[in-house]
Amino acid sequence: MTDKPVRIPGPDHPITITPTAGRVVVRVAGITIADSDAALTLQEASYAPVQYIPRQHVDMARLERSAHATYCPYKGDCSYFSIPAGGERGRNAVWSYEAPYAAVAAIGAYLSFYPDRVDSIEIIGP
Repeated sequence: MTDKPVRIPGPDHPITITPTAGRVVVRVAGITIADSDAALTLQEASYAPVQYIPRQHVDMARLERSAHATYCPYKGDCSYFSIPAGGERGRNAVWSYEAPYAAVAAIGAYLSFYPDRVDSIEIIGP
């Protein structure tokens, strides 16, 4: 357990996690980094929705773990990965809550990508 305060999402900061309708494809430098039909959409308060992709649907060989780390009082400790193929823009382009708080446990084995640090995050279908 962390000594940092835990804030449980509530009416003042709602967080919802739902299955994404369709397939999510992430590309960097012409390379498909992730392709998943099992992504989750996390909607947090008034922020834009974020796609979380299962690790097994991400080409982890194209990522490098970064020393960068942050903390979210609603989700927990966050670790980062860089995408070398993306050059400088690919630094810390991917994040993961590897041991998230119970309220958002569903994203624990998932990764998310900053839209401005990859070429595209496309949702295809439903």
